[in-house]
Amino acid sequence: MNTALIVIDMQRDFCSPGGYADTAGMDVQRLREPVANIQRLLQAARAAGLLVVHTREGHLPDLSDCPPAKLARSVAAGAAIGSQGPLGRLLVRGEQGHDFIEALKPAPGETVIDKPGYGAFHLTRLGQVLAAHRTQRLILCGVTTEVCVHSTLREAVDRGFDCTTVGDATAASRPELQAPALAMIGVEGGIFGRLLSTADMVAELGRGTAPRTGATTWTQAFSGA
Repeated sequence: MNTALIVIDMQRDFCSPGGYADTAGMDVQRLREPVANIQRLLQAARAAGLLVVHTREGHLPDLSDCPPAKLARSVAAGAAIGSQGPLGRLLVRGEQGHDFIEALKPAPGETVIDKPGYGAFHLTRLGQVLAAHRTQRLILCGVTTEVCVHSTLREAVDRGFDCTTVGDATAASRPELQAPALAMIGVEGGIFGRLLSTADMVAELGRGTAPRTGATTWTQAFSGA
């Protein structure tokens, strides 16, 4: 089955000082922790000839695609979408903060999906891109585990994709949210697919084997981590 790697929201607004996450009081150093593992996944995916998709969360400059409720939540968080910050207007397309961090820039020809919501399918062309490549299986990584990664994962599962989340290639906005967010994936026999480590995913891609169906629990995948 055709497989795609989805790298979720590794952009300056979430991973650099002065961006949205930093303004909202999140630890951007923590959100950068998966960078090395995502680089390993990208290298393996590119070598295996997988479709690679990079997503960015952000809004049109006039904020016409930002629902009032989302804007109000950002105000309550202390990081109003569209307000001016050191990296430009927060979560606005075309601003410095909206772009990818240097360490994870897309390679030429790789797909970039700009999304106005947390999930990567909502009001985007991702579904059409995956259909055009006859993609059936997804490998997910990026930030944040409990919001955009989980939202995209749940959207994908509802659309019939066989999903693998690479746990140590994700990061949550707060450390205490990481393990529960990953543990949810394996409930009910793997209701949201598999959970693997970067090492296991890279090894699987190196063998040229498609991701297997079936759940892997947080304890199984990351025992001793």
